Amino acid sequence: MDLTPDPLAVQLRKALRTGLAGLPARIGLHGAPVTDGAGGPTRAVLDALEAADYERPAGADGLGLGLSAGVLVSEELGRAARGNSYRADAFAADLGVSAPGAALAGFEALPTGSGITATPRAGGWELTGTATVDDVGAGVFLVATRIDGDPVLVAVERTAAGVTPQDGCWPPVVRFEATPATTEDIVGALDDSPTGPLARARLRQAAYLLGIADGAHRTAVEYAGFRQQSGTRLRDLPAVSFPLARALVALRTTRAAVHRGAWLVDYEPDAVGTAPLSALAMASETARDVVRLSMQSCGVRAMTSELGLHRYFRLAAAESARYGDPAALWRTVGADRVASARRAAA
Repeated sequence: MDLTPDPLAVQLRKALRTGLAGLPARIGLHGAPVTDGAGGPTRAVLDALEAADYERPAGADGLGLGLSAGVLVSEELGRAARGNSYRADAFAADLGVSAPGAALAGFEALPTGSGITATPRAGGWELTGTATVDDVGAGVFLVATRIDGDPVLVAVERTAAGVTPQDGCWPPVVRFEATPATTEDIVGALDDSPTGPLARARLRQAAYLLGIADGAHRTAVEYAGFRQQSGTRLRDLPAVSFPLARALVALRTTRAAVHRGAWLVDYEPDAVGTAPLSALAMASETARDVVRLSMQSCGVRAMTSELGLHRYFRLAAAESARYGDPAALWRTVGADRVASARRAAA
């Protein structure tokens, strides 16, 4: 992996930060901290920068920048504490389907179970259960579930029978009560391929969580740089500066894991292994720990609209398990390592 900064990546990051900085932020203490989905404010910025073409191969009229570019977009969205209007379209594109304006749902139950059960019925299945959703206002929900024991993605119309979106909570959810689904509604399989759509989505989510942690840490460091306590800057007090320094180490370690995973998918697919799983698990834990530390470093002002740190806190709480519980991801990584060691010993 070449660690030399890519000039194109630097320019893309700069353009994204500039565009996202110009959007109004939801700094209110009540309601959703961001606007997710295709209709969110970030859509205009991503469309202006033609972000949808970054990962698309050059043979399909895209820029062919690979997953590394998608990871960069996701990281900047998280760093700015914005809604993620990128992941659903990118996931659908990886599956080779056209689902503009769709929202992802039910991925928090992966990789071990399913929050949405698919019960066989005449001509198909019935979906039942409650799932976290990106955007309750979407016209189509791409729902992760298990059919005959295999994880699949099912497209469900918002107007289908038994579908009840609920936006009175955070994160928003959608409920299914005997919602009919047929084989034509199955968008694709969510296999365990190291370079498949699910693995790529996990790396984008890991980058999004990394950005959330980085944005919260940046805010805390800036505040500690001018806020004084007993005539001394907070940043000069060891009780504040040392934990923030350790958090910076965690951020850089996580960033290396996330971008290495994306680089492996793009350039060494045979060596990917469980890199997407470990990157997502690490990013989930880093987001939780760093955001919590950032809140503590800023004291009571972190819980007001003055700094906006509460947005990162609520985002980390909702997003850290959206693609699977970190403990379950680590167990999968550990099982793979044990199996590899046994094969090597044999």
